[in-house]
Amino acid sequence: MSIEKTYDPSAVETRLYERWEKSGAFACDVHSKKEPYCIMLPPPNVTGSLHMGHALINTLQDILIRFQRMKGKDVLWQLGTDHAGISTQLVVERQLAAQGLDRREMGREAFLKRVWAWKEESGGTITKQLRRLGASGDWSRECFTMDEGLSRAVTREFVTLYNEGLIYKDKRLVNWDPKMLTAVSDLEVESKEVKGHLWYFNYPIEGSDEWITIATTRPETMLGDTAVAVHPENEKLKHLIGKQVKLPLVGRLIPIIGDDYADPEKGTGAVKITPAHDFNDFEVGKRHNLPMINIFDQHAKLNEEAPQKYRGLDRFVARKKIVEDMEALGLLDKIEDHIHAVPHDEKTKTVVIEPFLSEQWYCDVRGMADQAVKAVREGKTQFVPKQWENTFFAWMEDIRPWCISRQLWWGHQIPAWYGSDGKVFVAESDEEADTQAEKHYGKKTALTRDEDVFDTWFSSALWPFSTLGWPDKTPELARYYPTDVLMTGFDIIFFWVARMMMMGLHFVGDVPFRKVFISALVRDEKGQKMSKTRGNVIDPLDVIEKYGCDALRFTLANLSTPGRDIKLSASRIEGNRNFVTKLWNAARFCQMNGCEWIEGFDPYKVMGDPNAQTTNKWIIHSLRHEWSLITSCLEDFRFDLASSRMYGFVWNIFCDWYLELSKPILSGDDEKAKRETQETVAWVLGQIFHLLHPVMPFVTEELWGKFTGSTDMLMTRAWPDYSNDVKDFEAVDEIEWLISLVNDIRTVRAELNVPAGAQIPLQVKGASDETKARFERHAAIIARLARLSGVTHVDAVAKGSAQSVLGEATLILPLAEIIDLDSERARLKKEGEKIAAEIKKLDAKLGNKDFIDRAPPEIVEEQRERRAEAEAILARLEAAQKNLAG
Repeated sequence: MSIEKTYDPSAVETRLYERWEKSGAFACDVHSKKEPYCIMLPPPNVTGSLHMGHALINTLQDILIRFQRMKGKDVLWQLGTDHAGISTQLVVERQLAAQGLDRREMGREAFLKRVWAWKEESGGTITKQLRRLGASGDWSRECFTMDEGLSRAVTREFVTLYNEGLIYKDKRLVNWDPKMLTAVSDLEVESKEVKGHLWYFNYPIEGSDEWITIATTRPETMLGDTAVAVHPENEKLKHLIGKQVKLPLVGRLIPIIGDDYADPEKGTGAVKITPAHDFNDFEVGKRHNLPMINIFDQHAKLNEEAPQKYRGLDRFVARKKIVEDMEALGLLDKIEDHIHAVPHDEKTKTVVIEPFLSEQWYCDVRGMADQAVKAVREGKTQFVPKQWENTFFAWMEDIRPWCISRQLWWGHQIPAWYGSDGKVFVAESDEEADTQAEKHYGKKTALTRDEDVFDTWFSSALWPFSTLGWPDKTPELARYYPTDVLMTGFDIIFFWVARMMMMGLHFVGDVPFRKVFISALVRDEKGQKMSKTRGNVIDPLDVIEKYGCDALRFTLANLSTPGRDIKLSASRIEGNRNFVTKLWNAARFCQMNGCEWIEGFDPYKVMGDPNAQTTNKWIIHSLRHEWSLITSCLEDFRFDLASSRMYGFVWNIFCDWYLELSKPILSGDDEKAKRETQETVAWVLGQIFHLLHPVMPFVTEELWGKFTGSTDMLMTRAWPDYSNDVKDFEAVDEIEWLISLVNDIRTVRAELNVPAGAQIPLQVKGASDETKARFERHAAIIARLARLSGVTHVDAVAKGSAQSVLGEATLILPLAEIIDLDSERARLKKEGEKIAAEIKKLDAKLGNKDFIDRAPPEIVEEQRERRAEAEAILARLEAAQKNLAG
């Protein structure tokens, strides 16, 4: 089948993906005798759409999946989506609001029907987009966190932990969303810097004419103050410890306490303590057994705990009123402009989150956290890069009880029921709860179910084993758990990775994954975080439409250097689109020159033939070398190095050198040499398709079919195995000598501005007999590739020549009649001085400790790279000056 002149990704990608999916090649086989290999897709929110972070993490996962599938393993890439409690409920509530409807008026059952209808209609957007990216997961096993089986697993999790005494209800401070009327996790809170104020209030000391001055950004919370804290060693204020102040506007007497939380060097040195409305104050309150007075209702309006005149006011209206009243009392000392971080809801970024004292369900995870830390320290689960283990340890060793309840309707409803006296019954079903209640009360009793749902992360924590059938003991659970690799972002190491570790160890008895690969953050080309407000978001679907999926995948893989964020630019993607084109054109050239794929071609036969072409032995040796390195890089998650080696081998070695060196043979009259070269070219190209396929699946699959004529799918073929030595160091030495020779001459020509069309003579001094023989064997190709008029061997260097040393020989290019030598010397000197000055500036910057300490690590590294590049340029310029003989 002939290869078209140009490659059109849009005409190929959908067709090939449909073929792959329909073939069943993505599916695992639980009864297979092959070694299992499993990756769990971090389930994207059902409300989500593909962004560049998704594109990165899913590209890397798919590379591993395709690689391991080709290596002969029974591969399971478990796919699915998360119900995303708050996000989904917010989407549907907005739709209802646009229609003038409110969920509370509708009722829970009717609202949930609307959510399920929305999910069926619009919830599959991101799974369609994952297909567009080439994700080769097992769609037949696709899960949703609210599927019946997964819901049963969540219920079992809660009931088990409750019966073990690890789940309980408590009244504690939570992040409260007064718009959605629910507790939210730290991950759902986004701190935004705002221009606010710092109000300084004077609190009168009881029985004295003194007062103590406090500063606050939230005057309204003063109504809930239950103490003022100063540091025990604060020389100016410690004499006040033990006294009381009369809380203005309220009249309540509150103590002045000594606590390390009050920083003597910060503000006035005194801190108002409001345990019910500040997380730090809550801890101070617990230490000193202070009352916790909640002055807000769930809408963040002042409640009955506030003085009558403020009740029912919105918190920000109350703030203004309280400041006016404090000023009227003469207790407002001063107001300062103040920029500070204010917590907002992560979804809309418009609602200010309120620390709120609320009764919630909690899970005591301290013991489970210790087991997870132990597993990582013992190497049962390894983080890649390793430094992320420290982040894991820091979070886990400072872990607190986990608030697992949310005041939403969309999600897994908590399986707890209450009797009329408040007695709680936790069970896996209504019937079981009724039975418990009848046993407790001695008669059938009406129960009311808890209206709250679980934190989304509570169900996601079970993902590695609930998707495999747990709590049942299924063949899938026995075969694929523990999974091999988890790939995710650093921001959810605690929220998701840690919780999966804890639950996997607790319920299944083993870690959920052997390795955790933490991906980089994708930034724009200037290193800035992508955001809609900056206008620098790169949409992966737009990129795929413009450049093709393979170009995007290859770019993301190539930029995935461990420990470094990705700076993504359109020019990089365009450059890799050119790489796709280069491969396509190379395959077309090979086909047009009679290079036909032969199934069963034996490279060992070529290597063992003393009369075989040196170029063919060299390329087979080189391919084996690259295969070994690429394989190792993929196994070690070095996607950057693997893709770089792929690029270098295809573009530089195969296209630029092997095909160029083979052209005279392919167009020559030696039929035996031609046939051997055609077969070798075809075989090597076929191996290239195999090696590139995990990273660039579409173009390689398309070329495989068109070039080989095979009906087999490339994605199901075996990964190459050249474990037997395929080496010929003599051939490698000779061809690498030839490449070095041509490169040296090309470098001299370029650096000295020799006209591209000028054919110049080459003189060689001091060549050995073997080197002379090489010149003779490759005379024609040397002359063509280096644009030489001829080669002669001499005993002296002519005046006005450029020189270069290759091995024992000196290469001499007489240029006096071709270029202005004096002008070139002057130009090289001037350029060298300019580069030397730049290096001096970079050295000064890199030698500045203040710069090293303050600048982001990626900026420091960028400066070091610039210096290394400048130094390399300077070395080349100095070499060019030296080589230009007088």
